Amino acid sequence: MTILSDIIDFNKDFVQKEQFKEYATTKFPDKRIVILTCMDTRLIELLPKAMNLRNGDAKIIKSAGAIVTHPFGSVMRSILIAVYELQADEVYIIGHHDCGMSSIDTKTIIGSMVERGIDKNLFNTLKYSGIDMKDWLRGFNDVTESVKSSVDQVRNHPLMDRKVPVHGLVAHPDTGQLDIITNGYEFIDEN
Repeated sequence: MTILSDIIDFNKDFVQKEQFKEYATTKFPDKRIVILTCMDTRLIELLPKAMNLRNGDAKIIKSAGAIVTHPFGSVMRSILIAVYELQADEVYIIGHHDCGMSSIDTKTIIGSMVERGIDKNLFNTLKYSGIDMKDWLRGFNDVTESVKSSVDQVRNHPLMDRKVPVHGLVAHPDTGQLDIITNGYEFIDEN
């Protein structure tokens, strides 16, 4: 048995028993919010429960470290689509303590890539093509500063509606406690 076969077997039973019905909702978030958070496994069920969210309440974007790495990358595109197309009226950037992105070692990751068969000469090609692996794979030293940086990127994005509050929070991955880093309501442009 593989993990995939286990998933497919469960899924057949799930669909046959119509267990999906309890999750029925629309593509529009009921609480009209979009959340960018980390892909950490501890947050999968904990964070929505800690925020009193049910299926259909929010758009949730997951990425390593809840970091907005590029102003025109897929994370920022997803946030903008949630705001302009999917009726999200607020943005929440939620990092967490004990994040794996706070201890990223680029050399170790590249070493793992080479061990799994990636040609080490490829990294020279990437370097000469303008791809700085250390920058591309970078994490952060301080989750609070990382959340502030991502909030600033979203809030000050040239395509972001200035009336949309962009909040920054840090979650504790064991308890779900949320600490406000920046309250987006304090920065709304009323004009």
